[in-house]
Amino acid sequence: MRPTRSEARPQPANVSGDSGHEAAPRRINRRRLLAGASLAAAVVPLGVAIDGVAITPRRLVTSTHTCGSASGVDPLRILQVSDLHVHGIGTLEQQLLEGLHGARADLIVLTGDAIDRAASLPALDTLLAEFPTGPRRLAILGNWEYRCGVDLRDLEKTYERHGVELLVNRSVDFDHRGRSMRITGLDDIVGGRPDAAFALASVQPLDEHLVLAHCPITRDSLAMPPDHPVSLVLSGHTHGGQVAPFGLATILPRGCGRYVAGWYRDDGPPMYVSRGIGTSLFPVRIGATPELVVIDWRR
Repeated sequence: MRPTRSEARPQPANVSGDSGHEAAPRRINRRRLLAGASLAAAVVPLGVAIDGVAITPRRLVTSTHTCGSASGVDPLRILQVSDLHVHGIGTLEQQLLEGLHGARADLIVLTGDAIDRAASLPALDTLLAEFPTGPRRLAILGNWEYRCGVDLRDLEKTYERHGVELLVNRSVDFDHRGRSMRITGLDDIVGGRPDAAFALASVQPLDEHLVLAHCPITRDSLAMPPDHPVSLVLSGHTHGGQVAPFGLATILPRGCGRYVAGWYRDDGPPMYVSRGIGTSLFPVRIGATPELVVIDWRR
């Protein structure tokens, strides 16, 4: 028997597997897409905020650098502690103490803004009591020591009690392995009056000269006597921008100039600008991790 026309017609494939109807093409649910985008827009800033308040400000990194061209000699190891803004002894300060004791430094320098309120002087006293006693220890003033109204004589006594010399437009000599170098601590350019000529008026020139200046813009106007050239400048103040997403500093305080963080070797003596330890005004750090600086100076 010949098949009828209806029997001979090919049947459509059953693409649904069980319903017998063709599957409709999948469409992106616009409402779900918008909901997902809104959720991402809320979660990302929240994550950044949590990191900026609870994680990055409490995570200390140690950056190690080498300067100088000499080889085959034991370097002078300098630890730079800048912008402590200490209020107490917490996780960050404990990490700092561990780093200081583990680094076996020859010289520890505190480059300003150790405190930002007069009431924090006892906290600084407690912290300094835990510093390693072997290295020589020097400190300078920053803008916040002036701004917070602490009695600078009390601050100096606190430093002295723990073997830290406060240099305010003053120079000292430091001997390391039979060689002498000059260290000059300048007053802060924002809160005080740096005076290099005064700091060097009564000393003889030395071949190597380290300058401590809290604000990096000081480098642009050091006004050093010609017979006292500068080998290296250590500064802080900038906090690396403190809020610097993707490494881009959004706001820098007065006294920074063009400097943000790290090495600057153009148009002047080599200078390292530390991101510092603590925070200023707001307890937030984004893209600017607290930093303990280790410099091995091959003299």
